Amino acid sequence: MASFGAPPDWTTVDIAVPRPSLRLPGVSMAGFRQQVPVFVDIAMVAHPSVTLLIDLSEGNGFVCGTPARYGRGSVVVGLMPGELRASGQVGECLQIRLEPVAAAAVLGSSMELDGAVEPLRDVWGHDAERVEERLRATTSWDERFAIASDVLGRRLEERLPVDAEVAHTWRRTLTSRGRLRVDGLADEAGWSRKRLSARFRAQLGITPKRAARLVRFDHAAHLLAAGLTPATVAAESGYTDQSHLHREVREFTGLTPTAVAAAPWLAIDDIAWPASTPIRPGHRLTPPAP
Repeated sequence: MASFGAPPDWTTVDIAVPRPSLRLPGVSMAGFRQQVPVFVDIAMVAHPSVTLLIDLSEGNGFVCGTPARYGRGSVVVGLMPGELRASGQVGECLQIRLEPVAAAAVLGSSMELDGAVEPLRDVWGHDAERVEERLRATTSWDERFAIASDVLGRRLEERLPVDAEVAHTWRRTLTSRGRLRVDGLADEAGWSRKRLSARFRAQLGITPKRAARLVRFDHAAHLLAAGLTPATVAAESGYTDQSHLHREVREFTGLTPTAVAAAPWLAIDDIAWPASTPIRPGHRLTPPAP
């Protein structure tokens, strides 16, 4: 089982979220400021989005990646990256989650969305440096969110959207928590299964079946973090049995369900990403102490 190393003490981390007027469809943002910069080593849990980690720390910042691919400083993390870790001296970081439909527009064809970890400068070129400079020039999270919203909004407007059928299939996969069959989704789109899979894969970098597995895993991971037993989570998330859940969790993270339940990256999801956290009576996540 992978070790979490030294996870962050969330009681010493300030978390900021943008006001509603700055939110964009398919885009979520959160800002993190460590009150006293410290070295951390943290295992990150797969999420059904492409993640931009923009390092605003002074000095060397952090390193993020998998055993096969690491990037220092600001990085783009694709879908289903595997055993993903972030470590280093962390001061400030802007994290942006892009649903695959939004990521296809924001990133274009400059990176493989499924499983890749790439330095942001390799994806955006000189634009990455300019964006980082603008973000570092202010310490106000409201201003930083406004800058990021402007940059992302222009990219969303400049790129051709994905097929309406592909966007619909993604949204149905997300809202159903990955429990709809591909055949049924193809019928809804009015396409053959083969055509839907091909177009979905070409535009979002992942097949509909793998997307459903990722969404279902994300829901299960949050239920585990909320304190449900693996057996209950398996039943509620649509897995055949507890062994099936264990295999999926191991494949996505390299961890056991018990380890995922204690993952420090999930401990603040109800604060930083409240829309992604499944709410069940008696099973809310406990936020960090103020």
